[in-house]
This record gives sequence, C-alpha cells and structure tokens, in this order.
Amino acid sequence: MSSFAAGRHILPEPERAQNVVTAIGIDDQKAAFEPVRPIQPPAGAPHVVIVVMDDLGFGTSSSFGGPCRMPAAERLADGGLRYTRFHVTALCSPTRQALMTGRNHHAVGMGGTTEMATSAPGYNGFRPRSAATVAQILQGNGYSTAAFGKWHQTPPREISPVGPFERWPTGEGFDTFYGFMGAEMNHWYPLLYRGTTPVEPDRRPEDGYHLSEDLADHAIDWVRTQRTLTPDRPFFTYLALGASHAPLHVAPEWRRRYRGRFDHGWDRQRDITLARQKELGVVPDTAELAPWADGVPHWDELGENQRALAVRFMETFAGFTEHADAQVGRFVDALEELGVLDDTLFVYLLGDNGASGEGGIEGTVVEHRLGHGIVDDPDEMIFELDAIGDPTTYPIAPAGWALALNTPHQWTKQVASHLGGTRDGLIVHWPRGIAGRGELRHQFHHVIDVLPTILECAGIPAPTSVGGVHQQPVDGISMRYTFDAPDAPDRRRTQYFEMCGNRGIYHDGWMAVTRHGTPWEMVATPGRRFADDVWELYDLDADWTQSRDLANRHPDRLRALQELFLVEAAKNQVFPLDGRVTERENPTLACRVDLLGARRSVTYRGGMRRFTEETTPNVKNRSHSIVADIETAEPDADGVIIAQGGRFGGWSLYCTAGHACYVYNHFGLALYRIRTRDAIPAGRHEIRMDFLYDGGGFGKGGTVVLTVDGEKLADGRVEDTIPYYFSFDETLDVGVDLGTPVTDDYPEIDNGFTGIVHTVRIDLGDDEAGAGEDDGGLHRRVMTSQ
Repeated sequence: MSSFAAGRHILPEPERAQNVVTAIGIDDQKAAFEPVRPIQPPAGAPHVVIVVMDDLGFGTSSSFGGPCRMPAAERLADGGLRYTRFHVTALCSPTRQALMTGRNHHAVGMGGTTEMATSAPGYNGFRPRSAATVAQILQGNGYSTAAFGKWHQTPPREISPVGPFERWPTGEGFDTFYGFMGAEMNHWYPLLYRGTTPVEPDRRPEDGYHLSEDLADHAIDWVRTQRTLTPDRPFFTYLALGASHAPLHVAPEWRRRYRGRFDHGWDRQRDITLARQKELGVVPDTAELAPWADGVPHWDELGENQRALAVRFMETFAGFTEHADAQVGRFVDALEELGVLDDTLFVYLLGDNGASGEGGIEGTVVEHRLGHGIVDDPDEMIFELDAIGDPTTYPIAPAGWALALNTPHQWTKQVASHLGGTRDGLIVHWPRGIAGRGELRHQFHHVIDVLPTILECAGIPAPTSVGGVHQQPVDGISMRYTFDAPDAPDRRRTQYFEMCGNRGIYHDGWMAVTRHGTPWEMVATPGRRFADDVWELYDLDADWTQSRDLANRHPDRLRALQELFLVEAAKNQVFPLDGRVTERENPTLACRVDLLGARRSVTYRGGMRRFTEETTPNVKNRSHSIVADIETAEPDADGVIIAQGGRFGGWSLYCTAGHACYVYNHFGLALYRIRTRDAIPAGRHEIRMDFLYDGGGFGKGGTVVLTVDGEKLADGRVEDTIPYYFSFDETLDVGVDLGTPVTDDYPEIDNGFTGIVHTVRIDLGDDEAGAGEDDGGLHRRVMTSQ
C-alpha cells in the first residue's frame, strides 16, 4: 500500500458534528441522525503481530544457523524474509521503548532499563507524551489491540495499586494486557497482571504450569474472541515472551532434548554455527569469527566440574528457547486456523539484545548473586547440577555460551559498541504483502524502523498530534522498500548506539565503537573514566563481524565518526554517560524520583500485597524497624505477617508454632533466623523487629532484636545483607508470602497468617547507622547453608 489514507494525523479522531434537534418528539424530527461509529481502519489494512524473544543473540536460533531448534521461526522465515543486519539496543527496556515508539531510546527517556533509571532526561524511564506508541496509533485507527507477556517500560514507582496507569500497557494503547511488568519473571511461580489488576495463576508447576504456555494460551483466546466479535476490525497482538531471559526455567523433558549436544563446548559451537550461517546465507562466505572476549576462558581451559555445569546450563537454555518457540508455533497455528495468517504482518524479533553474558565466567544457579558481585563456586554448584532449571533454582548460563550464541559477532548484551550486543535476527512474514518466500534482506536497519514499517503497510500516517500533544519526529525509517527489492540500497545511513557507557556510531558502512564496561562485572570499578576508553574502527561492508580493527589505519575517519557520535548523542539526550549497572538498581543510589519521598514511616493494613521494591520503604543498607499489630485466637499461631522477596533473596517476619520469627535470606546462600524463646499467647499483640545496621558501607551486617509487647524475647546477627535489590519479580506482601517463599519454615502456598494482621509499620533509620548493643548471648544466631 503506497499511499496513506486521508486524514488520521490527529488522534483520537475529532468528534463529528451531529444533525441538530429540530423537534420535541421523534416523530416530528425531519433530519435523520447519523449513528456514531468508531473510526474505521484503512481498507485492506493487515492484522499485525509482533513477537519478541528475550536475550537470544544473532547466532542462537536455528533459523539463523544457531543450535537452538526453533521450528516456528523457521516456518515463518521460509514463508517470508530474514533480515541479517537488523539491530536493537543492548538492553531490554530501551529496545522495547524504541520498538513501541519508533524513536531512539534516549530520546524517549529509556537510556537503560526501568530499574536503572536516574533523573537525567535520557535515563528517567518516562516515555514523553510526544512519542505515541504504535499501539496508540493503531488503536486510534480502528485496530483491536492486546499485549501479552513482558512489558518492562513502566517506571517502577508507578507499578502500584494506585498507578498512575498512563504508562501501563492499557494506558499506552492496548485494550487488553496479561503479563508481567518488570525485567524478568519466575516461569514457575509468576506474579502477573490482568490489565492493572494483580493476579496469580491457579496452577503450579506440579500441575504442569509454565508461564510461556500461559501467555500463548491467553493470546490465542483473545484473537479467537476478537475474530468472533469484531471480524471487520484488524487486530494488533504483541506477544513478548520472558524466554530466554533468566531465569532459565523449563521442564526436564525439554532440556533432555539437547542431552550431549553441547559437550563439544563453546569454541567448537562457534565454528559449527558460522558454517551453518554461511550455508543459509545470513552471513557472507567471507565472514570471520570476531575476536574472543578478553577474560573468558576457552573450553579446554575449564575444569571437569566447570564443563559439566556449562553443558547443563546450555542444555537448559536451549530447551527453554525451543519450548518458547513452540508456544509461538501454537499461536501461528491458531492464526492459520482462523484463516488470517496470510493477512497478518508478522514481525518475529529474535532477541531484544544480544545473548546475556551476565552469568559470568561460571554461570550461576541464582542470577542476582552475580549482579551483586558474588561468584558461585563450581565445586559447590555441581551438587545442584540436576536441579538447574527447576523451581529451586534461578539460573543463568556462563558468558562463554553467550559469546557462542552471538556468533559470529563480538561481545554480548549490555555492550552497545559491538554487534554481539546489538545485532539480532528479524523475520517478517506477510504472504499477502510480500512476494518473496524464504528470501534474505541485507539492508542495515534498527528496531526504531518497525513502527514506520507497520504504519506504511497499514496505510496509516505517523500522527502529528495525539491526545492534544504535538508529536516529536519518528526516528525510524520504514523497511517496506526492501520487501520486494532485495538489492535496494540502504536507506538507514546513520545510527548511534549507547548502553552503560559502551557506545558506537554507524555511518555509510563504517562503524566506530568503544567498550567501557564488562557485562559480568556489574558493580562499577571506581576510577574508570570515559575519556580513557579506546575506540575501534570497522568497515562493515567488507567486515560484517567486526573482526579487523582499522583504527590505526584510518585515524581521520575514526575522528570524524567520533565527532558524529557527539552530534547524535547530544541530539538524543545521551549525555551525561553513566556506566553504572547494579548500583542504579537501588533507587537511592540512582537518585531517581522516590515514590515515598522523604517519608520514613509507612503503615500497611492486613491483606495488602504485591508491592514492588520501588513502592516500599528501602530497608537496605540502613537501620529499620518493623512493628506488627496482630491478633490470634489460639496460642500456636502460624504463617507470614509480612515478607519481601523470595527464595533467592529477601526477609520475612512470621510465626511458627506460636513463636515469632525473623529470617533474612542472603541470595539463597545463607538464612539468618532469629526466633523468640517463648510462644506468643492468644490475644492481641505488638511484634517488633529492630534491625540495627552495622554501617561502614553497602551490604554489611546488623543486629536483629525481636520484642513482643515491649519485652525483648530474642536477638541475633545477620552477617551479610543485600545492598542493591532483592528481586525483579518478587514483592512485599502483608499476611502472606506470594511467589516463592523466603524460607522453607512455611509452605510455598497456604502460608497466610492464621490470625489477624491489623497493621504492619515499617520505620526507616538513618543510612549506615551504627551497630546495636551487645545482647549478651541472649539468643544464638542460626545460619543454615542451602
């Protein structure tokens, strides 16, 4: 479709004037009234589907020569187009914000993930109203719209029962939403939303539940309902699976499909993948493997336990990925059954960034440990080998596999300077609109180009005004020109890249880049200055993989590209650069707007639940108190009074057999328990926990004192605390511990308090307060390794 429908530049469509009333009674009304009809989409506008897989990398999917079987991706590619030089940002939220808005990610406030937001304009995490989403535009042009799965674009402080909801999916153009709001989710025990209402699945993993299947079920049900009720309207479905982002959760039978397939290791896998990629034509025959990343051991340098663990991590990743693609296949089958597949512009994005190196050299069974600088010992992890992927683990694979999954390019997720972090496979399938079948497209494109492509295919212009707000220019360039012209010259001539201080600039086939940080070193190294970063230069027309650095041979060209980066960066709000990762995930350290402001005390009522870390008092790295007003009818009360986090990090105040208990879970590595010596009698009581922080830095220990009705009944030590964040998926809950339990002292389900929780108050002390007084050995600390 080459021409846009008339009008549609102002959304929502202005209301039309009605015929005036000319009579008191309907029988005497001479001029007929015209029914109010919703705006109609342009004639022939296709249905639109966008599917986003997470953390894949260019060399992961079998459709691009990788080792992970993805039959749905292969089917769509064989019936459509593969884009071999398609680029994203190097992290989740920025890619999704750019995808939805068609603007560069810093230009719409998403310089990092939502959890890494600061107060700087390019990093604050707030999409401006001047950048309407593709969902808002399609919705305003008569489309039914629905989103399922991972969102990760709403500022964390707004993910609360009171919103505001303007930047939730249903506020950004989707009629329906079912999924999760943050960076990742436990696929066995997810905490989800239907619209803006918190929901939990009614099944558990022992019942056969898995999140990817649940999301596909909801997407299929919605499309079937939409075609039944409004078959005259096209639909837009956004399906963003949490796979293959950590945690790598999948049933053993999917993992077993890859038993022995990765025993040869990651070095050999790169060779195998590159050979397959050349056979498919997704890289040229002249392509070379890019250099191996510094600091990552080669396969033959690993010990026996390291290899055994690495193989199991990769088998789990591959099974997780194939299982997710199988759910996409079910969705494709549903579209075919409904007779709409050929009329659907289906965009399958095989990754929102490169494969993740955030698992470090060894990989880990609990992802957040490495984010805080804690490295698992392979000789201890080996005892959990058979558990990897099950509900007791929260795993992520070693960086060596990430490098192999990004074959043939350099580096990984986070590294926006190198193609391993930013180049992903893209499949576009639209039989009614694309003549080619199974063809390749080599034009240089970026995720911001998806929105204008959809609009051109639908015959809809980019609006100049949405909701009364003038729109900033769309940065993307439609890819429609490539659909039937495989040799068309590139229309995207320039594109900047930046993430966590890693930066690059592409212009007319050349790319200048500089890497500032290392993805698995997420706690910043003091003293690393941006001015000290070393720039590299690549001729991508002759060297697709960034394998030959030409900086010394072409200093003038490098200098010109560096200057161009400064221009593009300034234009898009990239400055000031910020190389921090984990530190920014603590809202206090990030200096972003705090929902609670200067409040030092918050009181919760019984039954309140599903509060994210950004909507609760930040108890980390400081003294604090928890004061609970509870009531019991029996002397042997059980259950949770208040809990934050879960099995892989957090704390809980609870009762067991009438005794008040406090437990601090340090990344699943240690449980520090304090328990009152006497049971609490029936009646109404005040249970108080005082945490007296040692001070002297982040993640230090502290003394815990438990009192009941003002009487000190127990105290003890917590030797290590979590400095930056407990979890991206667990919440604070009153009267229950949802998701995974902080401790096995109470069950995963049915752990609600057996009495009444009237209120729970959290009081914050000063940052880095001093240690509390000596308890004289009144109660012993109990530490249990897991």
